[in-house]
Parts: sequence; structure tokens; C-alpha cells
Amino acid sequence: MVQEAIRKASVLIEAMGWIRRFRDRYVVVKLGGSALEDREAVNSLLTDVMFMETVGMKPILVHGGGKAISQAMATAGIEPRFVEGRRYTDEATLEIVSETLAKEISSSLVEEIERQGGHAKALHFGTDNCLHGERLTLSSESGEPVDLGSVGKVSSVDTDLLAKTLAAGMIPIIPSVATSDNGGLLNVNADTAAAAVATFLNAEKLVFLSDIPGICSDRNDESTLISHLETANCRRMIADGTIDSGMVPKVDAALDALAAGVRKVHIVDGRMQHSVLLEIYSDKGVGTEIVA
Repeated sequence: MVQEAIRKASVLIEAMGWIRRFRDRYVVVKLGGSALEDREAVNSLLTDVMFMETVGMKPILVHGGGKAISQAMATAGIEPRFVEGRRYTDEATLEIVSETLAKEISSSLVEEIERQGGHAKALHFGTDNCLHGERLTLSSESGEPVDLGSVGKVSSVDTDLLAKTLAAGMIPIIPSVATSDNGGLLNVNADTAAAAVATFLNAEKLVFLSDIPGICSDRNDESTLISHLETANCRRMIADGTIDSGMVPKVDAALDALAAGVRKVHIVDGRMQHSVLLEIYSDKGVGTEIVA
């Protein structure tokens, strides 16, 4: 019993330096994909976020919910359509996206934090809006404009609202839906939304939760996890195909955030209990950190 208590004290002492270093710093955590499907993993993540707030960091949670949206669309008899890798968002799809993200997933995350004894507030078009956006325009290979419907990108973030929410002792929960200048809603990619929030806040860290341990030199072999990468190496790995498929938009968002002044980006396994704390508050992290 005494030895176990000493071990726990040693862990706290190891973390102390990191806690002091990151006190009063913003950290943006993006939750989505497969990580949202595992209730136990989600609850563990929210415990981590509450810990960060308790020891003086300023955590902000940004989330998507692609699988839940697809399930809701199937229930409504709407066939999802993807254009240039993005969900085409017509009026009916936008209603499902906004309902699923803001009224279901955000609410459930707030409820779980409060169940664990913390305080949180969902910030979106139905409460206090935080993300403002504009329509995303893409071009096809032939140079023709691509119609994505009500798909957008974040153009500004209400950083004062975030600061006030945190100062009131509440953790901000932000779904990836933005409002446009005309008051309409826009469906925003959650990775790019999280990167935009981190950029506007000049955050210390941006953490992406994934369903893999991080970036591996061989994606089929988790033992090849790369714990530290610089941006030049990331671009080389995208060019040679080592980083491919769904990881490319995530890494692109990470590189944009770093170029805009975010200090570090972390990609960690959202399925591992307390992976965020282990990545931030220990000498040897458990995922991949990317730095400029």
C-alpha cells in the first residue's frame, strides 16, 4: 500500500512541471470519428479535459459526428452524397447535421461532464454562437467550380465568448457548425474547425483524437509509431503516400494551424484511456507530436 502511494506521488511530481508550464494556456481537443462511438473512451476523454481545466489549462472541445449524421440520414431515408471527399449538404442534410451535432452530441457531452462533477456549456447557433463562416468553394481538376451546398469554412471565432465561458468555470463544447453572415448555417469539417479555433486563440496545443496511435512509418504496423515530426517531414510523407487517405485532411489542418502560430499539434489514439493526459503531462507521450 505504501509503495503504491509513493508511486502515485511520483507520477504527480513528474506531471507538476508540465502542469506549471501549461497553466493558463489554451488547448483545443478535437473529438470525432470512431472515438465518438466508444462511450467508455468518450467518458475517459471528458475526464481528461476536466483534469486539464482543474489544474489551470483552458481546454476547449470541438467535435464532429459523421457516423451519427449518416445514421440519422439513413433513418430519414436520405442517401448521403460526397463531393471531393466532403458531404454534400442540401437543406434536408443541413437540418440533420445541425440537429445531430448541436442538440444530440453536444448536449450528451455537456451532460456527461456534469455527471462527472464538472461544468460545461455547448456554444452553437442555438445557444451562444462561437463559429462564424463562409461558403467553401472548391474547383474540379478542370477548373470548374464545385457545388458543395451549405458546406463552409470558419472565417472567425468569438474568442471573447470562449474566454468568458472558461472564466466562468465552464468547458466550452463546440459542434462543427458555423453561422454565415446572412444568418444561415454551414456544415464545417471538424478537423478544420478545431484548427481554426486553435489558430484564433493562438493555442498552446491542438489535439486530434484518432482511431490509430498516431502517424506510423508503416500504417499497418503500430510499432512504427513516430513520436515526433516536423512539418517538412509531414509534407514529405504526404507526397510519398506514407500519410494517405483520411489522415491527409487531419495533417493538412495540423500544418495550417502550426503555420498560423499554434505551438504543437498532437495526434493520439482516442480509444486509449487517458491518452490526452499521457500525451501532454508525461515525459514520453503516447502519440505523434508535430511541430513547426
